[in-house]
Amino acid sequence: MCGIAGVVDASGAWLDAGALEAMRESMHARGPDDAGTFADGAAMLAFRRLSILDLAGGHQPMATPEGDCVVVFNGEIYNHASLRERLGGLGHAFVTRSDTECILHAYRQWGDACVAELDGMFAFALWDTRARRLLLARDRFGKKPLYYYADGARLAFASTLTALLAHPAVPRAIDRDALAEYLALEYVVAPRTILAGVCKLPPATLLSFDADGHPRERRYWTLRVDGGARSTAARGRAAVDAAAVDLEALLQSAVRRRLVADVPLGIFLSGGVDSSTVAALAARERAGIETFSVAFADPSFDERTHARAVAAHLGTRHHEEELSLAEAARIVGELGSILDEPVADGSIVPTYLLSRFARRHVTVALGGDGADELFAGYPTHVAHRLLAWAGPLGRPPLMRAAAVLAARLPVSLDNFSFDFRVKKLTAGGAASDDERNYRWLGAFEPARLAALMGDDGDGVARDPFAAVRARYHEPPAGTHLERVLYQDVGLYLTHSVLAKVDRASMAASLEVRAPFLDTAVAEFAAALPLDWKLRRTTGKWILKRMARKLLPRAIVDRPKKGFGMPIARWLRGELSDLCRDALLDGDSLAAAGALRRGELERLLDEHARGAVDHRQRLWALLVLELWQRKNLKQATNAADRRRASTR
Repeated sequence: MCGIAGVVDASGAWLDAGALEAMRESMHARGPDDAGTFADGAAMLAFRRLSILDLAGGHQPMATPEGDCVVVFNGEIYNHASLRERLGGLGHAFVTRSDTECILHAYRQWGDACVAELDGMFAFALWDTRARRLLLARDRFGKKPLYYYADGARLAFASTLTALLAHPAVPRAIDRDALAEYLALEYVVAPRTILAGVCKLPPATLLSFDADGHPRERRYWTLRVDGGARSTAARGRAAVDAAAVDLEALLQSAVRRRLVADVPLGIFLSGGVDSSTVAALAARERAGIETFSVAFADPSFDERTHARAVAAHLGTRHHEEELSLAEAARIVGELGSILDEPVADGSIVPTYLLSRFARRHVTVALGGDGADELFAGYPTHVAHRLLAWAGPLGRPPLMRAAAVLAARLPVSLDNFSFDFRVKKLTAGGAASDDERNYRWLGAFEPARLAALMGDDGDGVARDPFAAVRARYHEPPAGTHLERVLYQDVGLYLTHSVLAKVDRASMAASLEVRAPFLDTAVAEFAAALPLDWKLRRTTGKWILKRMARKLLPRAIVDRPKKGFGMPIARWLRGELSDLCRDALLDGDSLAAAGALRRGELERLLDEHARGAVDHRQRLWALLVLELWQRKNLKQATNAADRRRASTR
C-alpha cells in the first residue's frame, strides 16, 4: 500500500518541488519503506511505498524503458501474474516482478481500456510523456482513495486530502452543500469533498487530463442489478446448492490471490460469519495462518469468545489483545490525525486499534468487508422487508405517528438498544422509498439539519439526500431491496466502510484486502435472486448456507454484531468535556458562524441529561471538529508560511 501525489501544469506555476515533497511526506504512514519523485517540465509525480511485492524491484515512480510512460500506483493488482503472461505473449518485456509494471504495459497495449483488465484495489496516476497527458484511475469499489483539484490547465492530485492541502494552490473553504451532506449521511459522496472546488475521483472512474485542457471523467464499470434474471424454474434446491458451490469456488479463488505477498500476512477475525469465512478459506490454502482480534472488557462490545472458537476450529495461530475502553476513548482524541476527510463511523476506533495490533506481526491482513452490502446482511435490510410486510401500517403517515410515540421511550445508552432501534425505524419509515435507508443510517434528518445550519438558504434549501435518490434510481431495473443494496455498495460501502478501513489501516502502515469485493464474487452476488440473499428475515442466507460446511453452526447462525464502541456513554462521560470544548470554543465551526451555537448547546445538554440520545449527531459533529482542527487549520497555516517564505 502506498501514497501517490502529483501536479500537471504546462505553465510551470504549480511545479513547486518543495510543495511536492510536502505532499509526499505527509503520507509517510501510508508508505514508510521507500520514496521517489519524477519531473519532466509539465508534470511532477511523487510516491511513498509500503513494500508488499517485489521488495527490491518495485521502486516508484516507475517508467517504461523508453520513458514514454511513468506511473505512481497505490494498491494491489491480484491478476498481475496472468496479466503478465498475456502481455508477455503480446511482445512486452518485463524487468521486475512488480504488479506496478503490469499497469505500464497494459496501458501501452490497450490505452485507457487497460483498467478493464485490472482486477484489484488501486488508484494510479499515469503520465504519458509523449501525449503530455495524465490518466487517473480508481478501482471498481473505491477501496483506494484519490483526490484532485483542477484550475484551468492545471491539476494537482493525491491519495489523501491532507496531502493535497500541502500544495498552496488548493483551496481550503468548507463547501456548505458538502457540510449538509456530511451531517445527513456521515460522509461526503464523490465527486464532492468537504472542501469547495476539491474533488475525489468516484469509484470505477477514469480521469484524463491534457496539460493544456480540462479533466474529463468517465465510468468504466457498473455493478448490475439483475437478480430477477433467473427464472422461477431455476430457483429450486438443486439450483441453490449449485450456486453455493459456485460461490465457494469464487471466494476460494479470491482468498487465494489475496494471500500472495512477499511480507507476513494474517486475517482480521471477529468471530462473525464474514471474517470467519475468509479465515476458513485462507486456512485451506496455508497452514498456520495468523488471525487477529481485539477484545474489550465491556461484554456488550466483546467478541473474543466467538473469535477464539473459530481460531480453535480452524487451527490458526491466534493473537488477541484486550484493550480498555479508556484506551479506546483516548484514541478518539487522535482521530484528527487518523482521518483524512471526516467520516462519522465510530467503528474507526476499534478498526485502528486492531490494525495497530496486527501491524506488530504482519504487513497485510484480509478482512470480511463487503459481504453485508452484497448479500443483504444489515438489520436495515430486514427492516425494509418488515415494513413491506406491514402493509398499510408501514406507510409514512402511520410511521410519523409512531415516531411521536417512540420518542417517549426511555433512553438507553446500550449498543443498538431497543429504544434506539425503534426510534430509528419509525423516523426513517416515514421517508420515501429512495431515501428511507439513509434516513435510518444517517445522523441529521432535514428538520434538525435546518435548525443546525440555519434556515437562510444554508440549511432548508439544501438537499443532502440528492445523491442517495440518484443512486437508487440509477439501475434501469430492480426491486426496491435490490436498489437499496445498489445504494449501499456505492454509498455506504465506498464512502464509509472502505474509507474507514483505509484510513485506520494506513495510519498503522497496514494493508487490508477484501476478498468479498473481488470483481467475480461481486458480480456473481449481484446476479443472485434477492430471496437467496435475504430469506424471510435471515440476511446473507446463501453465504451462510455455504459457510456451514466450513464453520461451526453456532458461528454461522449467531446474530449480527457491529464492530462498535460505547459512544453514547462516552459522550456523557470520558468524552463529554472534549466534545463540548471542540464544538463550542473559539476555534469551532460555531464560532466561525458555520453552525448555530444555540442548537449545539441544546444537543449537548439533552444528551448529558439523558433526555434524548444524540450519539450519532454529536459523534458526527465531534469528528468534523477534530478533523478541521488537525487538517484544515494546520494546512492553512502551513500554506501561509510557505507563501510568506517565497515572497
